[in-house]
Amino acid sequence: MKKIISLLLILLAVTFSMCACEDNYENSNISGNTELQNSVSTNQNEDDGTLNNESADTDNQEISTEQNDENQSGETQDDEMQFSETQNSGEKVDEQQSNETQSISVSTTALSNEKCAWGFVRKKDSRPEIYAPYAKVLDKFDGIYLGNSEEKVIYLTFDEGYENGYTTTILDTLKEKDCPVTFFVTMPYVKQNPDLVQRMIDEGHIVGNHSVNHPSMPEVTDDEKVKNEVLGLHDYVKENFDYEMEFFRPPKGEYSERTVAICKELGYRNVLWSSAYADWDVNNQKGSEYAKNMILNYLHNGCVMLLHAVSKDNDAVLGEVIDEIRNRGYEIRPLSEFKS
Repeated sequence: MKKIISLLLILLAVTFSMCACEDNYENSNISGNTELQNSVSTNQNEDDGTLNNESADTDNQEISTEQNDENQSGETQDDEMQFSETQNSGEKVDEQQSNETQSISVSTTALSNEKCAWGFVRKKDSRPEIYAPYAKVLDKFDGIYLGNSEEKVIYLTFDEGYENGYTTTILDTLKEKDCPVTFFVTMPYVKQNPDLVQRMIDEGHIVGNHSVNHPSMPEVTDDEKVKNEVLGLHDYVKENFDYEMEFFRPPKGEYSERTVAICKELGYRNVLWSSAYADWDVNNQKGSEYAKNMILNYLHNGCVMLLHAVSKDNDAVLGEVIDEIRNRGYEIRPLSEFKS
């Protein structure tokens, strides 16, 4: 009997011991899970940037302290003022660097690239009505489109995109009439007609820049490519004809504040016009009388006249037109004598 009682007591003791171990194991698991959860939460905070921000704040405090120490070390007052502009945090340094980057490109990014497509309302025997916002862009950068209203002066210009067989006789007429004009030429024209370009120069005419490839300048969104359109032709003419161009006519009469400013920076004045007609279409020439009327009916003081040298009608009437312009009391002057 005593043996049975002893055995029962041993069994109870073992059972109690096992229960106590299980409780300790569960408590240990709960504690471990809590640590794991805390670890996950910490990682999430790091991903969110919370801890990084705290670390950055600490770094900034250290930077600020170093700067204060340097200020106390006997720097000049000017240096102290410079430090005061960048103290307290690294964010101000970043802002300054950002501002420096912006200031580098302010000459282009601060200017509008909205396309101005030149045009006006013709008025018979009077100065045209110019669209003021487009004129304002040109005025801002010393552009040319309409001369002095008090002087009976005409500035005669020709555009030369390609040769259609009339420039030789046009030059003959101009020489006969002792009439100075400006020829705006493209790179293909210059390369294909060097003798004509040389004759323009030799006979005292101005040769103007009409670009390398005749693009709409605002559509050339890379500033360096805009410069290449101008300087590519400029440098070629300078190298091959020892002639320095200074006037630029934007192809298609399209420009923007940005492109006019770039040209101005390169030493060029943009030249538009205040008198023109549809003379460029070689398949729709309307005869000598029509050409004379379109040119002479819209003369005005300070007129910057655009004609295209590809027009057989312009070639045919040029001598008569020059005589009649002078008969009406106008003087034909080169663009180099332009007065606004």
